[in-house]
Amino acid sequence: MPVSNRGADVEALCPHRLVLEHVTSRWGVLVLIELLERSYRFSELRRAVGGSGRTVSEKMLTQTLQTLERDGLVHRDAKPVIPPRVDYSLTALGREAAEQVRALARWTHERMDRVEAARRAYDEARDAGRAYDEARDVRSRAS
Repeated sequence: MPVSNRGADVEALCPHRLVLEHVTSRWGVLVLIELLERSYRFSELRRAVGGSGRTVSEKMLTQTLQTLERDGLVHRDAKPVIPPRVDYSLTALGREAAEQVRALARWTHERMDRVEAARRAYDEARDAGRAYDEARDVRSRAS
């Protein structure tokens, strides 16, 4: 999610697609959903996002937060204290996006049994098609 020259070219051509990519990225989704609950310090957010066996590197979380901040979705509040304290929270725009992402995540969770059934049906049909193709190939080689 780093900002690069290529990103600027894509952004100029299709800016909404780039924002959609940021919001729906692997870590962007999880960051937005976590920040819906409350503001977090960096290390707290890293632990919260990295739950359930996922691990986000400091570099990746930093890039994700910077990108979401640039898009106006995340607010970074650096307090001038020692040791430094930085809190991350959602902006009004970020809250709106996060609600949509959370609704999609909830829909996915609620429909997972149907998705898995569709995957099984697809795999079975594909495997049956392969078996047919292999039998046809064997017959054609035998003739």
